[in-house]
Amino acid sequence: MTLYFSEDFASWPPEQTVFPIAGLDLRVLPGDHPFYVAEREAIRKNWEKETTANPALFDGRMVFQKRLALTDSGLVGEGHLIPFSTFMWWRRQLNRHGGIHLFAYPVLESSDGALVAIRMGSHTANPGQVYFAAGSLEPQDISNGRCDVEGNMRREVMEETGLDLNEAKTGHRYYASHARRTVTVLRLFRFDLTADQMIEKIHAHMLVADDKEIAGAVAIRSADPKAQPYNIAMLPVIDWYFGEGRGA
Repeated sequence: MTLYFSEDFASWPPEQTVFPIAGLDLRVLPGDHPFYVAEREAIRKNWEKETTANPALFDGRMVFQKRLALTDSGLVGEGHLIPFSTFMWWRRQLNRHGGIHLFAYPVLESSDGALVAIRMGSHTANPGQVYFAAGSLEPQDISNGRCDVEGNMRREVMEETGLDLNEAKTGHRYYASHARRTVTVLRLFRFDLTADQMIEKIHAHMLVADDKEIAGAVAIRSADPKAQPYNIAMLPVIDWYFGEGRGA
């Protein structure tokens, strides 16, 4: 088995590109993440600043990778549960170190050739940004000591949009992209609905959703990076999809 470890991302495909992966095996280990242990005081001080600026932030728990390798069988990793405040401090580092953030993007396709994404609410950690309904891996996404990435996708899409991925045609494989020690895992889900129909369903769900995280939904019909205030992780995805990714 060929291994390309995360400490040498130069050995991976280039940043901001999308590439196929064979699968996922992400173990969650007991105990504290070394980054959390080493940076505990800085994390606490930064969280005070974060919540002063945005009192709506919640310090829940999420999975943060300690090791990650790209192998012949896919992405293989080991991580720990950390407080969300740890991630908020980590992502502010100019030269990120001590861990890898891996999260999943369910790429929602419409029957008329668009992608459907959401716009985040003003009280969230990414206010105003546009990206696919997604969230970090959380305790409820862990099964038998491993991350259930597809379960995370289905949960996040249902919670944020009301759309059921069980009603979509699932793409036959996973893809990934990476930049600045953040790894995005992708899978395509094609609905038998137009983009307008999907957006109408999402807006109806917003009226009854318990968690008011999103401010709306948008249809993406081109790879124009300036069409929306995209989260940076979206840019390689739309470039790939409207280039070679359709039907993947």
